[in-house]
Amino acid sequence: MTATNKKLRTAVETFFTDLRRIRQSGAATDERSTYFPLATLLSAVGATLKPKVFCIVEPTDQGAGHPDLYLYVERQLQRGQPRTGQAQTPERGVVEVKAPDKDTQEESVRDQVSRYWERYNLVLVTNLREFELVGQDAAGDEVTLETFRLTDSEESLDLALERPRAFAGRVGAGLAWILHEQSGQGVVVSI
Repeated sequence: MTATNKKLRTAVETFFTDLRRIRQSGAATDERSTYFPLATLLSAVGATLKPKVFCIVEPTDQGAGHPDLYLYVERQLQRGQPRTGQAQTPERGVVEVKAPDKDTQEESVRDQVSRYWERYNLVLVTNLREFELVGQDAAGDEVTLETFRLTDSEESLDLALERPRAFAGRVGAGLAWILHEQSGQGVVVSI
């Protein structure tokens, strides 16, 4: 196993462990409380890419509403600040997070995703058990590029999270893969 693969497996396992703790706490929101574990996972995957991709939580509204996460590449910053003349648009798109009991195909969610897609051209929408990457086809139209399902329901997610290491071993490669796809690299990663 390569060091990168081990790091990704550990990142997925940590993500699942953190989700379990958050969901079992009884003190968390179903959506916002999960932003940081997801951002940590996205940044861990992004660190394996060239150029490196990093995640910003609770970003500013850039004219299309307020996505939950932005994905920037390293070259968009210089000494911790946006490069001179650099648009603040995240090069690798945005992430919209919904609660695990929410259907990401609901009309209100699809309207929100379409609005973000029009502005950013790449949107990862997730309810933490399903991941959908929305981008553009050859004609420039909005299209689902990839999907990945961890579990079929919120209840089955909670059950799977009881054993984060085993769950990461079963689904980690697929989850890392779609997160790599979000980066725009199109690289399949095995972990």
